[in-house]
Amino acid sequence: MATTQPAQHLRRSMIYRVLTEAGAEFEVLADTAVAMRYADGGDEVVLARHMGLADLSPLSRTGFKGGDTPDWLVTQHVAIPDGPGQARRQSDGALVLRLSADDHVIVSDLHARSELPARLEASWQLSAGRMCYHMPRAESYCWFVITGECATEMLAKVCGVDLRVDKFDEGRIAQTSLARINAVIVRNDLGTTPAFYVLADSASADYLWPCLVDAMQEFEGGIVGLAALRALV
Repeated sequence: MATTQPAQHLRRSMIYRVLTEAGAEFEVLADTAVAMRYADGGDEVVLARHMGLADLSPLSRTGFKGGDTPDWLVTQHVAIPDGPGQARRQSDGALVLRLSADDHVIVSDLHARSELPARLEASWQLSAGRMCYHMPRAESYCWFVITGECATEMLAKVCGVDLRVDKFDEGRIAQTSLARINAVIVRNDLGTTPAFYVLADSASADYLWPCLVDAMQEFEGGIVGLAALRALV
Protein backbone atom coordinates (compact mmCIF):
# COMPACT_ATOMS: atom_id res chain seq x y z
CA MET A 1 0.00 0.00 0.00
CA ALA A 2 1.14 3.54 -0.75
CA THR A 3 1.99 5.95 2.03
CA THR A 4 -0.26 8.96 2.37
CA GLN A 5 -1.36 11.78 4.65
CA PRO A 6 -4.85 11.79 6.21
CA ALA A 7 -5.53 15.38 5.16
CA GLN A 8 -5.55 14.17 1.53
CA HIS A 9 -8.67 12.08 2.18
CA LEU A 10 -12.26 13.05 2.87
CA ARG A 11 -12.64 10.04 5.20
CA ARG A 12 -10.11 9.92 8.01
CA SER A 13 -9.85 9.18 11.70
CA MET A 14 -11.31 11.65 14.17
CA ILE A 15 -7.91 11.67 15.93
CA TYR A 16 -5.58 11.69 12.92
CA ARG A 17 -3.77 14.79 14.17
CA VAL A 18 -2.99 13.08 17.49
CA LEU A 19 -1.75 9.98 15.66
CA THR A 20 0.41 12.09 13.35
CA GLU A 21 2.06 13.75 16.34
CA ALA A 22 2.71 10.27 17.79
CA GLY A 23 4.67 9.33 14.67
CA ALA A 24 2.04 7.38 12.75
CA GLU A 25 2.90 6.22 9.25
CA PHE A 26 -0.30 6.18 7.20
CA GLU A 27 -1.13 4.02 4.21
CA VAL A 28 -4.01 4.08 1.77
CA LEU A 29 -6.69 1.50 2.48
CA ALA A 30 -9.80 1.63 0.31
CA ASP A 31 -10.60 5.36 0.21
CA THR A 32 -9.00 6.43 3.46
CA ALA A 33 -5.73 6.67 5.40
CA VAL A 34 -4.97 4.19 8.17
CA ALA A 35 -2.18 4.32 10.78
CA MET A 36 -0.25 1.17 9.85
CA ARG A 37 2.78 1.59 12.12
CA TYR A 38 4.67 4.17 14.16
CA ALA A 39 8.14 5.53 13.56
CA ASP A 40 10.63 4.21 16.11
CA GLY A 41 7.84 2.13 17.62
CA GLY A 42 10.00 -0.96 18.06
CA ASP A 43 8.45 -4.38 17.63
CA GLU A 44 4.77 -3.50 17.62
CA VAL A 45 3.66 -7.12 17.36
CA VAL A 46 5.38 -7.94 20.66
CA LEU A 47 3.85 -4.79 22.15
CA ALA A 48 0.36 -5.72 20.92
CA ARG A 49 0.63 -9.14 22.54
CA HIS A 50 1.48 -7.46 25.84
CA MET A 51 -0.61 -4.27 25.87
CA GLY A 52 -1.49 -2.37 22.72
CA LEU A 53 -3.90 0.34 21.64
CA ALA A 54 -4.81 0.98 18.00
CA ASP A 55 -7.18 3.24 16.10
CA LEU A 56 -9.46 1.51 13.60
CA SER A 57 -11.76 4.48 13.05
CA PRO A 58 -11.00 4.79 9.29
CA LEU A 59 -12.28 1.25 8.62
CA SER A 60 -15.85 0.85 7.39
CA ARG A 61 -18.82 0.22 9.66
CA THR A 62 -22.54 0.81 9.50
CA GLY A 63 -25.70 0.11 11.45
CA PHE A 64 -29.39 -0.60 11.20
CA LYS A 65 -32.08 -0.27 13.83
CA GLY A 66 -35.80 -0.96 14.14
CA GLY A 67 -38.21 -3.81 14.77
CA ASP A 68 -37.88 -5.23 11.26
CA THR A 69 -34.08 -5.06 11.17
CA PRO A 70 -33.33 -8.70 12.12
CA ASP A 71 -35.63 -10.05 9.40
CA TRP A 72 -34.23 -7.65 6.81
CA LEU A 73 -30.65 -8.60 7.63
CA VAL A 74 -31.51 -12.27 7.22
CA THR A 75 -32.92 -11.52 3.75
CA GLN A 76 -29.54 -9.93 3.00
CA HIS A 77 -27.80 -13.21 3.90
CA VAL A 78 -26.36 -11.85 7.15
CA ALA A 79 -25.78 -14.32 9.98
CA ILE A 80 -27.10 -12.36 12.93
CA PRO A 81 -26.23 -13.19 16.55
CA ASP A 82 -28.74 -15.27 18.48
CA GLY A 83 -29.52 -12.52 20.94
CA PRO A 84 -28.61 -9.05 22.25
CA GLY A 85 -25.18 -8.52 23.74
CA GLN A 86 -23.50 -10.87 21.27
CA ALA A 87 -21.31 -10.55 18.18
CA ARG A 88 -21.07 -12.96 15.26
CA ARG A 89 -18.32 -13.22 12.66
CA GLN A 90 -19.35 -13.45 9.03
CA SER A 91 -17.79 -15.66 6.36
CA ASP A 92 -15.94 -12.66 4.89
CA GLY A 93 -14.46 -11.59 8.24
CA ALA A 94 -16.90 -8.79 9.06
CA LEU A 95 -18.38 -8.72 12.55
CA VAL A 96 -22.07 -8.17 13.32
CA LEU A 97 -22.81 -6.72 16.75
CA ARG A 98 -26.31 -7.09 18.17
CA LEU A 99 -26.64 -4.28 20.70
CA SER A 100 -30.32 -4.94 21.37
CA ALA A 101 -33.09 -6.97 19.81
CA ASP A 102 -33.37 -4.53 16.90
CA ASP A 103 -30.08 -2.55 16.92
CA HIS A 104 -27.21 -4.00 14.87
CA VAL A 105 -23.76 -2.66 14.00
CA ILE A 106 -21.63 -4.16 11.23
CA VAL A 107 -17.86 -3.57 11.29
CA SER A 108 -15.25 -4.44 8.69
CA ASP A 109 -12.50 -7.03 8.94
CA LEU A 110 -8.96 -5.80 9.61
CA HIS A 111 -7.96 -6.18 5.96
CA ALA A 112 -10.97 -4.14 4.79
CA ARG A 113 -11.84 -6.90 2.34
CA SER A 114 -15.42 -7.30 3.46
CA GLU A 115 -17.95 -5.53 1.29
CA LEU A 116 -20.78 -6.20 3.74
CA PRO A 117 -21.13 -2.70 5.26
CA ALA A 118 -21.16 -1.05 1.83
CA ARG A 119 -23.44 -3.72 0.34
CA LEU A 120 -26.01 -3.34 3.09
CA GLU A 121 -26.03 0.43 2.76
CA ALA A 122 -26.52 0.11 -1.00
CA SER A 123 -29.34 -2.43 -0.56
CA TRP A 124 -31.22 -0.58 2.16
CA GLN A 125 -34.22 1.56 1.32
CA LEU A 126 -36.62 3.32 3.66
CA SER A 127 -39.89 1.58 2.90
CA ALA A 128 -43.32 2.50 4.15
CA GLY A 129 -44.48 0.09 6.82
CA ARG A 130 -41.04 -1.37 7.46
CA MET A 131 -39.22 -0.39 10.63
CA CYS A 132 -35.60 -0.66 9.60
CA TYR A 133 -33.56 2.51 9.71
CA HIS A 134 -30.01 3.14 8.61
CA MET A 135 -27.68 4.36 11.38
CA PRO A 136 -24.49 6.07 10.09
CA ARG A 137 -22.12 4.44 12.56
CA ALA A 138 -18.99 5.41 10.61
CA GLU A 139 -19.76 9.01 11.48
CA SER A 140 -21.26 8.54 14.95
CA TYR A 141 -18.76 6.02 16.41
CA CYS A 142 -15.01 6.11 16.77
CA TRP A 143 -13.43 2.64 16.80
CA PHE A 144 -10.44 1.66 18.93
CA VAL A 145 -9.03 -1.75 19.88
CA ILE A 146 -7.21 -2.73 23.07
CA THR A 147 -5.07 -5.86 22.90
CA GLY A 148 -2.76 -8.03 24.96
CA GLU A 149 -2.35 -10.09 28.08
CA CYS A 150 -2.63 -6.97 30.25
CA ALA A 151 -5.70 -5.56 28.46
CA THR A 152 -8.20 -6.60 31.11
CA GLU A 153 -6.08 -5.21 33.93
CA MET A 154 -5.90 -1.87 32.18
CA LEU A 155 -9.61 -1.86 31.42
CA ALA A 156 -10.38 -2.53 35.09
CA LYS A 157 -8.97 0.94 35.83
CA VAL A 158 -11.49 2.71 33.60
CA CYS A 159 -14.49 0.34 33.40
CA GLY A 160 -16.66 -1.26 36.09
CA VAL A 161 -17.55 -4.38 34.07
CA ASP A 162 -15.55 -7.53 34.79
CA LEU A 163 -13.86 -8.12 31.43
CA ARG A 164 -11.48 -10.85 32.53
CA VAL A 165 -11.16 -13.49 29.83
CA ASP A 166 -12.53 -16.24 32.09
CA LYS A 167 -15.61 -14.12 32.86
CA PHE A 168 -16.25 -12.25 29.61
CA ASP A 169 -16.47 -14.70 26.70
CA GLU A 170 -15.28 -13.98 23.19
CA GLY A 171 -18.10 -12.47 21.15
CA ARG A 172 -19.75 -10.92 24.19
CA ILE A 173 -20.73 -7.24 24.23
CA ALA A 174 -20.90 -4.79 27.14
CA GLN A 175 -22.61 -1.43 26.83
CA THR A 176 -21.17 0.45 29.73
CA SER A 177 -19.24 3.46 31.02
CA LEU A 178 -15.60 3.62 29.93
CA ALA A 179 -13.50 6.46 31.33
CA ARG A 180 -16.83 8.11 32.26
CA ILE A 181 -18.36 8.06 28.78
CA ASN A 182 -20.78 5.59 27.20
CA ALA A 183 -19.10 2.91 25.12
CA VAL A 184 -19.65 -0.45 23.46
CA ILE A 185 -16.97 -3.02 24.30
CA VAL A 186 -16.73 -6.22 22.28
CA ARG A 187 -14.34 -9.06 22.99
CA ASN A 188 -12.89 -10.10 19.64
CA ASP A 189 -9.57 -11.91 20.11
CA LEU A 190 -6.87 -11.70 17.45
CA GLY A 191 -5.55 -15.23 17.21
CA THR A 192 -4.51 -16.17 20.74
CA THR A 193 -4.21 -12.54 21.85
CA PRO A 194 -7.09 -11.09 23.90
CA ALA A 195 -8.58 -8.08 22.13
CA PHE A 196 -11.44 -5.71 22.84
CA TYR A 197 -13.08 -3.47 20.27
CA VAL A 198 -14.26 -0.14 21.68
CA LEU A 199 -16.96 1.91 19.96
CA ALA A 200 -17.81 5.30 21.42
CA ASP A 201 -19.29 8.65 20.44
CA SER A 202 -17.05 10.11 17.74
CA ALA A 203 -17.28 13.53 19.40
CA SER A 204 -15.55 12.00 22.44
CA ALA A 205 -12.65 10.42 20.52
CA ASP A 206 -10.20 13.20 21.42
CA TYR A 207 -11.06 12.67 25.08
CA LEU A 208 -11.15 8.87 25.18
CA TRP A 209 -7.89 8.18 23.33
CA PRO A 210 -5.58 9.99 25.80
CA CYS A 211 -7.51 8.45 28.71
CA LEU A 212 -6.70 4.99 27.39
CA VAL A 213 -3.09 5.92 26.62
CA ASP A 214 -2.69 7.16 30.19
CA ALA A 215 -4.36 4.07 31.69
CA MET A 216 -1.95 1.68 29.96
CA GLN A 217 1.25 3.43 31.03
CA GLU A 218 1.70 1.42 34.23
CA PHE A 219 1.48 -1.78 32.19
CA GLU A 220 4.17 -0.60 29.77
CA GLY A 221 1.65 -0.58 26.95
CA GLY A 222 1.87 1.45 23.78
CA ILE A 223 0.23 2.56 20.57
CA VAL A 224 0.39 0.11 17.67
CA GLY A 225 -0.62 0.22 14.04
CA LEU A 226 -2.93 -1.92 11.97
CA ALA A 227 -0.03 -3.94 10.58
CA ALA A 228 0.75 -5.32 14.07
CA LEU A 229 -2.89 -6.34 14.59
CA ARG A 230 -2.97 -8.19 11.30
CA ALA A 231 0.18 -10.09 12.30
CA LEU A 232 -1.63 -11.47 15.36
CA VAL A 233 -4.38 -13.18 13.38
